Order: sequence, then C-alpha cells, then structure tokens
Amino acid sequence: MRIDSKLTRRQLLRLSAGSLLAAGVWPGALAAEGKGHPADFHFLVMNDIHYLDKDCGHWLEGVIRRMNRHKEKPEFCLVAGDLAEHGRKEQLAAMRDLLKTLAMPAHVVIGNHDYVTQTDRKAFEEIYPDRLNYKFEHAGWQFLALDTTEGLKARDTTIPAATFGWLDEKLPKLDRQKPTVVVTHFPMAVFGLQGKPRNAAKFIERFKKHNLQAMFSGHWHGLTEIALGQTMFTTNVCCSYRRRNHDGKKQKGYFLCHARDGKVERKFIQVNAFVKLKGPIPYP
Repeated sequence: MRIDSKLTRRQLLRLSAGSLLAAGVWPGALAAEGKGHPADFHFLVMNDIHYLDKDCGHWLEGVIRRMNRHKEKPEFCLVAGDLAEHGRKEQLAAMRDLLKTLAMPAHVVIGNHDYVTQTDRKAFEEIYPDRLNYKFEHAGWQFLALDTTEGLKARDTTIPAATFGWLDEKLPKLDRQKPTVVVTHFPMAVFGLQGKPRNAAKFIERFKKHNLQAMFSGHWHGLTEIALGQTMFTTNVCCSYRRRNHDGKKQKGYFLCHARDGKVERKFIQVNAFVKLKGPIPYP
C-alpha cells in the first residue's frame, strides 16, 4: 500500500490504523520527530515463565542471576504475562518472591494462565495489586502495562472493555510527544503475529496520535517482529523451565533493551542453548 508523502498530519490521522500500519506510517511518531530526546537507559523484557513448582524456581534463579550481571545495569524489568502455570496463589507468590531478587523493579501484566478459572483471578489481584491496567514514567519515557486477557482463553480472545475504558480515560492525559512503550500479554498487531485478539486493531487505533515506539507481548512462544515505520511489535520465546516454544526452537531467554535518542533497540539474551525440560507440558 502506498500513501502520498504530501499528506498532512491531520489527513494521516483520518486514516485507519490498519492503513497507516500497512504503509509503515505513524502520525504520533512523525509529530514527535526533532522535539528533543529523553535520557539513555536499559531495561529488560521477559514473558511466559509458567511457574509450576520448585524445579521452575531453581531454574529461574539462574536466569535472574544472569539478569543481575548485565554491565549495562538495566533499570527495570517488564514481565509480559503468564507468570504462573495455573494461576494458583502459591505459584504466583513464588514468582513474586523470585522477582524480588532482581536488582531492579519488576512491572508485570496478567496472562491467561494467571487465572484459576475463566472468571477467577483473585490470587493475581491479591499478590499483584493494582497491576491490571497501569502506567509509569521513566527518564522521559511513558510505559503502559495493559490487561488483554479474556479469562483462561488462549485463542480468539477479545480485549476487555475495562481496558478500553482505562485507555479512553488515561491516554488524553499523556504527553503525545514523549516516547511510549506498551506491554501486553496477547500479541498486538493489525496483521501477522499469531494469537492476537480479535479487536487488536481497535486497541492499536487508540495510540495513533501518540509517539508509540514499541509494543512488547508474550503468549506466542516465539521470536517475531513486525516493524511498522519505527514502531516495533514483538513477541519472544518463553522464559520457562517447563514450557516449550511454539516455533519449535530450543532457545529460552529475554530481551535487553536500550532506550536512547527516543528509540528502542533490543537484543535477545539466550539463557541456555538447550534447556532441559523435565516433564514438559504440551501446549493446549
């Protein structure tokens, strides 16, 4: 698809998110060009730990030791959902305690495996209070951690109305020129990315006027990237002792991200070339 480069920003805003993304154009990012750059820092992104038992904990302790040794000194870690395997209190509490051993704060979002039943996520809300839809700022950047789950459902999901309500209230109050990063559990894209919700395009549309630089997601245990202009939509392999990757690859790991000059660069950190899986749980 070709879009006339002479179109004004107002005209670009009238186009749908799908049209803009297909053409690699994002009005909010274009409007922020040349408006100054925030600070330079590093952060981590991990997803799909699926904590089940103590064996998972022992393995994750080693992963966290690796995270804590980065010479770049990451300043926080984003965790893109599925912290637990069955959403049980003891599993989520064990993950909370493990994340406390990070040499940095951890910011989590809920995944479909963080529910006990289709409607029961009480353990997650108790152990991670106020962590369904929230935002924080860091060194001139805006970060949004958002709930994209529909209970236990893993496919053909719909992002909940509460998340759209939160966005409609909070987005107008954000600085449109500040570089913005979004973290979700379910993959976000208008096209591509397996496992995206049915209303993903409606979700992405909300950010059209903002300087969106990256969306990090989990759920699909595989390394994928869609570059839409300078905005990156990514998933990653899981960081789980028990679970396999959906793309068949053996690597487990996380992203080391570098925020500089208003952009995000990321590097995959492999924690083990061939992780030994003890009694692997097949993907449902």
